[in-house]
Amino acid sequence: MAEPLTILIAARDEEARIRETVAALRGAFPDAEVLVADDGSRDGTAAAAEGAGARVVRLPRLGKGQALTLVEREAPPGSLLLCDADLAGDLAPLLDDGADLAIAAFAEPRGGGFGVAKRAGRALIRALSGFDAREPLSGQRTLSAAARDVCFPLAPGFGCEVRMTIDAASAGLRVEERELPLRHRATGRDASGFLHRGRQLLDTVLACGPTATNYRGLRLPLVGALVALGGASAPRRVRLAVAAAVALGLADDLWSGPERGFRAHLTRGSTTGVAKAVGIPLVALAATRSMRAATLVGLAANALNQFDTRPGRALKVFFAGALLVRGPAKAYVPIAVLLAPYDLREMTMLGDAGANGLGAVLGFGSVSKLTGRWQILSIAALAALTVVGETRSLGDLIERTRGLRELDAWGRP
Repeated sequence: MAEPLTILIAARDEEARIRETVAALRGAFPDAEVLVADDGSRDGTAAAAEGAGARVVRLPRLGKGQALTLVEREAPPGSLLLCDADLAGDLAPLLDDGADLAIAAFAEPRGGGFGVAKRAGRALIRALSGFDAREPLSGQRTLSAAARDVCFPLAPGFGCEVRMTIDAASAGLRVEERELPLRHRATGRDASGFLHRGRQLLDTVLACGPTATNYRGLRLPLVGALVALGGASAPRRVRLAVAAAVALGLADDLWSGPERGFRAHLTRGSTTGVAKAVGIPLVALAATRSMRAATLVGLAANALNQFDTRPGRALKVFFAGALLVRGPAKAYVPIAVLLAPYDLREMTMLGDAGANGLGAVLGFGSVSKLTGRWQILSIAALAALTVVGETRSLGDLIERTRGLRELDAWGRP
């Protein structure tokens, strides 16, 4: 491979195996730097890797895809070799013949469960890219500089390999699988093995859905559409209106341009942001038959979306608002509780779908609780918040305010 090569390894609690793996890779590829992403290990993984000659990037526990994404930023331009921390065998054949993405297929598979996660990965790759994969979950793969540009940042967790294959094949790059005599620690048919494969399956499905890049450049699944499934005890008209707000937000997640804020969207004209700004109040008007209530719901939906710039921030605002207004908002607290730990740990994102939907929920809660005078005052406050968000960063204000800063950071890794 003519391009400079860097080897990336994501490792968690691999003290017993990482030294041997790094030493073997340094012997096989003496000109390549070995970078190890220590993904929140609780043992001596980092020290063992450094002792074997690797450069270690210590991270909180984030997951495989996020760890590889962050350590990739430490690598110089060129090709990459990705390798699991417990691998034994020669990976040099992956560098032959110049494929953009070369994937190792184990000549003698060992252990494993019933193949559900693997079959799901194959089916998703075939459906979304047309590539017929034999080893969709293999972590042993090389990426050319072109494949690196297309595939990074990686999808999170154990879904990173499947989405990587989809991205490379969809971009028209040359993708190949090569059978190699490799060995690694196989997961068995016990509780921990099935839990691991269950995580693989869930991460794979999420990785193949809509994704977006967060403020740190991490690529995360957009799961805010799940808000539409909440609110079982809320009035039907509220559930339908919230589902419509979620759908409008999801359209903005999927097809929005670079515009941010009301001013940018209105200047551009026909955008998904304009569709939200018009559509959510219209939906609320149909549900409430009140222009004042529709305005309140529309502004609340936009306000919560303005807070969705850091993990967990919008959800914390929602919980505080739901405690105050109660009413229909109480019915959506369970789905928000379900989403909160994944949002806080940067495993998923609400996106506009979730933030607009939950904001609309708070709007409907305010309509049901507040009298006309207090509704007008709430509209004025939300309008002022919108103006502030257009001219200044709400996030900067939070981070500069003691108390709010600590509350905002609570629960993150």
